[in-house]
Amino acid sequence: MMALLISYYILLNIYGFYLMGADKNKAKKGQWRIKESTLWLIGFIGGAIGLTIGMNAFRHKTKHQSFVVGLPALMIIHLFLFGYFLYKMS
Repeated sequence: MMALLISYYILLNIYGFYLMGADKNKAKKGQWRIKESTLWLIGFIGGAIGLTIGMNAFRHKTKHQSFVVGLPALMIIHLFLFGYFLYKMS
């Protein structure tokens, strides 16, 4: 069960990082973008770490206060919850 939880978080955060990069590329090319609600959904279900790292790595969504403040806050909450569940499972 613990391996499943770790795999879930790793894959979801890789996907979140990818989405931030993909949205940045779409923005540069003037293409249809990934909805902000989709990015937030991925963040809420566990991908906030990857989204936050992607936001900073690609310098994307950094002018949106909701992302600049909200994603790191969500990331801290997820790190706490992830650690708590790992502790309870061991």
